[in-house]
Amino acid sequence: MNSVFEVQKTIREVLLKVLDNHSLEQLNKIPDGFSNNLIWNIAHCVASQQVLVYKLSGVPSMVSEEFITKYKRGTKPEGDVSQSEVDEIRTLLSTTLEQVQKDFANNTFVNYTEFPTSLGYILKDIDGALSFNNYHEGIHTGMVMNMRKLV
Repeated sequence: MNSVFEVQKTIREVLLKVLDNHSLEQLNKIPDGFSNNLIWNIAHCVASQQVLVYKLSGVPSMVSEEFITKYKRGTKPEGDVSQSEVDEIRTLLSTTLEQVQKDFANNTFVNYTEFPTSLGYILKDIDGALSFNNYHEGIHTGMVMNMRKLV
């Protein structure tokens, strides 16, 4: 499982660099042709990881239900995100990765509720969830990389 966490760490480092190299205005700007922005995509990665890994395992998530509701699949930005929210998201990119590694090593994820992804792939266990999460974060990182050129 080490490689799965190394991939997620790399993805998260790329997202942290985007946060560090873009202004609050750029993070909040929705480029023409898109329905969301840089900060939404980054926060969506955190929210989705928490749902795919924690909630579906029956383990309390590290983020609030409000955070998950704001950034879950099917949502879009409802207004600008503040600098303090960006700072929270920056922290969560690191802390959620560190915690999931610890929890996995401690066998915290015993149960898992099967979940059909939007692709039709059915997540059946924590290993599948962690692997799929990297695929999902990779898609959104690609979106971020494209958007950053337009803001």
